[in-house]
Amino acid sequence: MTRGWMSLRSLAFNLFFFGLTTAMLFTMWVFLVLPRRATQWIVRVWTRGVWWGLRHIVGLDYEVRGREHIPPGAVLLASKHQSTWDTAVFYLLFDDPCYVLKSELFQIPVWGWYARKARMIGVDRKGRTRALRKMVQDCVAALDRGRALIIFPEGTRTAPGERRRYQPGIAAVYAQANAPVVPVAVNSGVFWGRRSFIKRPGTVVLEFLPPIAPGLSREDFMTALETSIEGASERLAREATTATPINTTPSAGTAMRR
Repeated sequence: MTRGWMSLRSLAFNLFFFGLTTAMLFTMWVFLVLPRRATQWIVRVWTRGVWWGLRHIVGLDYEVRGREHIPPGAVLLASKHQSTWDTAVFYLLFDDPCYVLKSELFQIPVWGWYARKARMIGVDRKGRTRALRKMVQDCVAALDRGRALIIFPEGTRTAPGERRRYQPGIAAVYAQANAPVVPVAVNSGVFWGRRSFIKRPGTVVLEFLPPIAPGLSREDFMTALETSIEGASERLAREATTATPINTTPSAGTAMRR
């Protein structure tokens, strides 16, 4: 596929993505007065629309590996964050996902209202101890309700091959929840990079890794978590860049969906 053709398909998808998002944000008002589950349902509808556009406009599909590592019931997921792609995919994989977000995202007009209605968890990174304690309490409560809790330990998107310091919030939740943490590796940034206009065809891989059992010290936990996520994400990035997926359009059967 030529660069020009890829740019044209990316333009078409970007127009589709922002058009769909804007249309849904301004037609979903009724869901704000309905039960929270209704809001989760309509967000899932939006997610499926975005995935339709990725598959049919860009030629980008996805594959899920390591489902056997997901424990039954509530689950605490610590995921690598490379792309906007990561912030939506868990709506296709879990019934009632709960994301830990930067608290300033709740201030976004309209979008923030839906995030609050869906009971996402905000963390004030300037609030220090009190904010961290509140975030941990909210996370434990979400797990107690049986939700899938998604935390991005780096706190922001990073390009494939880059590393950022893991934030302490995940260790605090791990200690208080007394539950295993499932690390999650992705190579989404190879195809949909941060602030990148170009969306590349191929197959994003999301891999659930062996869970880290409760009971480790803070230092040992953070070392085990970072080693697991970073090592697997680098492996997946190499896999993506050597697979030369440019000339193929993946079929819907490639993905394993829950």
